[in-house]
Amino acid sequence: MIRSPLMTVMTDAVLKAARSLKRDFGEVENLQVSRKGPGDFVSAADRKAEQILRDALQKARPDYGLIMEEAGVVEGTDQSHRWHVDPLDGTTNFLHGLPQFCISVGLEREGQMVAGVIYNPAYDEMFIAEKGKGAFLNNRRIRVAARREMVDALVICGLPHVGRGNHPQFIKELSAVMPAVGGLRRLGAAALDLAFVACGRADAYWERGLNSWDLAAGIVILREAGGFVSDADGGSDPVTARSVACGNELLHRELVALLRGANR
Repeated sequence: MIRSPLMTVMTDAVLKAARSLKRDFGEVENLQVSRKGPGDFVSAADRKAEQILRDALQKARPDYGLIMEEAGVVEGTDQSHRWHVDPLDGTTNFLHGLPQFCISVGLEREGQMVAGVIYNPAYDEMFIAEKGKGAFLNNRRIRVAARREMVDALVICGLPHVGRGNHPQFIKELSAVMPAVGGLRRLGAAALDLAFVACGRADAYWERGLNSWDLAAGIVILREAGGFVSDADGGSDPVTARSVACGNELLHRELVALLRGANR
């Protein structure tokens, strides 16, 4: 486990927000039967968790900037450091009482992601990494899976939402990847998808239409677990491209080749 001052700041902030989110998740099932539904309640839970994270991170590092899903960009006097904060990744899962959601906090230093925490309160699973110090799930060191054949691989993908994303492009990519792999899954929380590749629960993952707070923490965790990550077209900057493809060295390369072939 990493025991640095930076990681203490990040994990303490995430655990504070998680207590609030876990209480709210316990109420979602009761709201499913109401006429209005749980949508407004979940939006409030999201904003509340984000405020807890913001307060904790700014108290510990008052000069750092923030990029947040709900509140947007908050400039800091320290121009070299920015937090990327997603208080509730997997909102639709949360909305339906499905325990596949997380809090994600990543730290960018001088344009590079250098630390990340991804925490699923429903299962008490915390993925952490700091550049050069390895990646961990709770107290266990994690590594990407070593499978070498796409035909044996379990691959996670992201689906474009209604009214959002390039559906024809996704259908082309799905048609290229599906016959080449052992299985495909859509799990619904991008940060956890990256973490699952990092710990070997899945072998590869791709998705488009993502934001920095979806990717920041997971990129660090994946790389520190020995994984390779690019944008979905093979470029070196997933955050700017707003897309991701990842896996071990071999499967990442094969996945990118399949995606490129689908888009020719």
